[in-house]
Amino acid sequence: MASEDTADEAAVRAAHRAFYDAFEERDLDAMSEVWEHSDRIVCTHPGWRTLRGWGAVSGSWFALFGGPNPLQFILTDEVVAVAGDVAWVSVDENLIGPDLGATVAALNVFQRDGGRWRLVAHHGSPVSQQG
Repeated sequence: MASEDTADEAAVRAAHRAFYDAFEERDLDAMSEVWEHSDRIVCTHPGWRTLRGWGAVSGSWFALFGGPNPLQFILTDEVVAVAGDVAWVSVDENLIGPDLGATVAALNVFQRDGGRWRLVAHHGSPVSQQG
């Protein structure tokens, strides 16, 4: 593994961080900036059905940000891969909240859009606390 990111990997890593910053800050405008606004996007929050299209995905962020429990993410095992205009990041989200401590394995897929990396898919799956 190279010690330094390529320019694309660094840009994807920055877009990835912007996603989690928006989540932690409960910032709908910042979250909107991260995502592609199309019918092809998908988002699966842990325990939720898969949401398709910007309308459903943006509605989920509105609901989550309006909830009582803010979350902090400690990201570990982050791996970035870039293939042309598509990139994906696998990461473990270690969640810390007032009434929550959990780990979610996540996969985030980005598409280059006019020189900017936009999120087109997010899938989070809870990690079992056993063994």
